[in-house]
Amino acid sequence: MELRDYITVLRKGWVLILVLALVGVAAAAGFSLLKKPVYSASAQVFVSTETSGSASDLAQGNTFTQQRVLTYSNLVSTPIVLLPVISSLKLDMTADQLAKMVTATAPTSTTLIAISVSDTDPVQAADIANATSQSLTNVVQDIEATDANGASTVKLTRVKQADVPSAPISPNVPVNVALGLLVGLALGVGIAVLRETLDNRVRTELDVEKLSDKPVVGGIAFDSKAAERPLIVQVDPRSPRAESFRTLRTNLQFLDLGTGSRTFVMTSSVQSEGKSTTIANLAIALDSAGFRVILIDADLRRPRVAQYMDVDGSAGLTDVLIGRASLEDVAHPWGRGNMVVLPSGAIPPNPSELLGSRAMQDLIATLEQQFDYVLFDAPPLLPVTDAAILAKKASGAILAVAAGKTHKGQLSAAVASLENVGAPIAGFVITMMPVKGPGAYGYGRYGYGYGYGNDEDDATPNRVLPPKGVGKKAGVLRRAER
Repeated sequence: MELRDYITVLRKGWVLILVLALVGVAAAAGFSLLKKPVYSASAQVFVSTETSGSASDLAQGNTFTQQRVLTYSNLVSTPIVLLPVISSLKLDMTADQLAKMVTATAPTSTTLIAISVSDTDPVQAADIANATSQSLTNVVQDIEATDANGASTVKLTRVKQADVPSAPISPNVPVNVALGLLVGLALGVGIAVLRETLDNRVRTELDVEKLSDKPVVGGIAFDSKAAERPLIVQVDPRSPRAESFRTLRTNLQFLDLGTGSRTFVMTSSVQSEGKSTTIANLAIALDSAGFRVILIDADLRRPRVAQYMDVDGSAGLTDVLIGRASLEDVAHPWGRGNMVVLPSGAIPPNPSELLGSRAMQDLIATLEQQFDYVLFDAPPLLPVTDAAILAKKASGAILAVAAGKTHKGQLSAAVASLENVGAPIAGFVITMMPVKGPGAYGYGRYGYGYGYGNDEDDATPNRVLPPKGVGKKAGVLRRAER
């Protein structure tokens, strides 16, 4: 992941990161409030050695004392020192329990021993520290070596008495809250990055480019009302979403396919990726630009074009391929231009065989002579092979990819299914693209980032509803040729 990817992850997951940061702060604050305060009291003992007073004796005594200090500091936590403390203060605990509360340290190159005691009772902490220092003094004098007169050669003197602490050392609320905030932020960022790394859905144009070197020729914005108004180019031609279809139309015109024909098969990896509405709106956009267009429903399993275009779908492509009807008899003129709609007709028992038949090849050759654009709406690639068979006969296949829905593995498998049969891929159309949020960056060039002005003449879009019913069938193709 690059720096830009991490920034995008942070923009996408800022809510999760903020929530976890607040949870971390709340947990740290709750812990600090519920935890019982702990106080610390400290006493200090000075260790000295009795000498004769000569320089050499003083040097030897000082070296001996420094060597002994570490031993005495370790002696503090032993039962021989702590048991007298428990007895004198009448503490209800064992020597091992008291040892966990007592800490002794000896600074380097000194003869001082600091005895610290941590307890929830500040008075008891001070009492234990003072009693422990006194007990250590007594024990050392008892067990240490003596001189000729029977006096101990080492002397311990308490130089600092433990005072009752006024403020607890734990919990440290500011530090705990800061740590809770940092832990919450780190956890939130980690989960956001992990979620992005493990996300196998196609969300951006970059995801498509990583799977194929074919161009992304268009992007269609997500519209929650798409089911209510699928033909947005006809119903609301000045909407930003309609503009994105005109941008797709423009991009298709400049595709270098290497052939003179313009026959496109619109398909997708799986169902419900918006391929049928995309090809229908593209056909209307091409028609409004003055091109001769025929829209054919080649989805012989779940046809949708007749429903969207509001034409009679009882007879259509199936009847033409089996020779039961001529193209002029089942094709429908649509709109005010040179657009023709050919529905699927009756659903046959052998869709793949019909689409791969010689009759389909001859039909495509005929249509390419009479129309500027021949557009097929085909089934998805992964469930059935119909689209791959048909795409091999066309100028190119256009794959609809639903942003945030199509899995990368599905798109990769769909591309592979076309490449395996030698079907050319013209490009990709990203559908259902988000128009808000971090995932929407970089899509302004697809046409929905710029709207119309608010002039008096443009205030109300010119809404032209599609024609209902079926027009005259005879002479449809001849009129398209003119």
